[in-house]
Amino acid sequence: MTLDDQSLTQSGLAATGKGSVLLLACGALAHEILALKRANNWTHLDLQCLPAILHNHPEQITPRVEQAIEKHRKDYETIFVVYADCGTGGHLQAACDRLGVRMIEGPHCYSFFEGNAAFAERNEITAFYLTDFLVKQFDAFVWRPLGLDRHPELRNMYFGNYTKLVYQSQTDDPALTDLARSHADRLGLAFEHRRTGYGDLEKALARLGPSLG
Repeated sequence: MTLDDQSLTQSGLAATGKGSVLLLACGALAHEILALKRANNWTHLDLQCLPAILHNHPEQITPRVEQAIEKHRKDYETIFVVYADCGTGGHLQAACDRLGVRMIEGPHCYSFFEGNAAFAERNEITAFYLTDFLVKQFDAFVWRPLGLDRHPELRNMYFGNYTKLVYQSQTDDPALTDLARSHADRLGLAFEHRRTGYGDLEKALARLGPSLG
């Protein structure tokens, strides 16, 4: 299956296959989840993605996830939410608890890609993070939504307290690394590349065995 990042931004990805576990995930994680499914032959895992652009409107994430859970729960033994807190202020976790559905641990994907424990230890409050998806979709998710394409003078207002851009790469792609470095240059930030791989995402999905109910 070939996915277009822009289509994920706009409309998400429908459930695929007939597995016993449904992954209800952010569209920004679709490529990574599908790569892990292929590499590990996790045929018991189906994927339903909500539009990645919801991250620009975190107040919409919880109700959209709740709607998707109610829509699909009759068709699956297990639903697992592949969103971290993602700016919902604990509301997503509360909704999952109320509906009896588990979700991946962590405050955001930058944390679980690096590993929640390792990320917490760093305590980096002046770092701006990009993943593979966000490097490719930088203009759609960062530059244009912040109005920097029209008002570049706003850069200091948005990024004046940051000191570096950290690229957490899930794959080994020199072209993406170069592109991430160019984004750091545009923002006037130092550049750091960390090859995180899939981190706690892979571990969480590996625990969702075929017989999990």
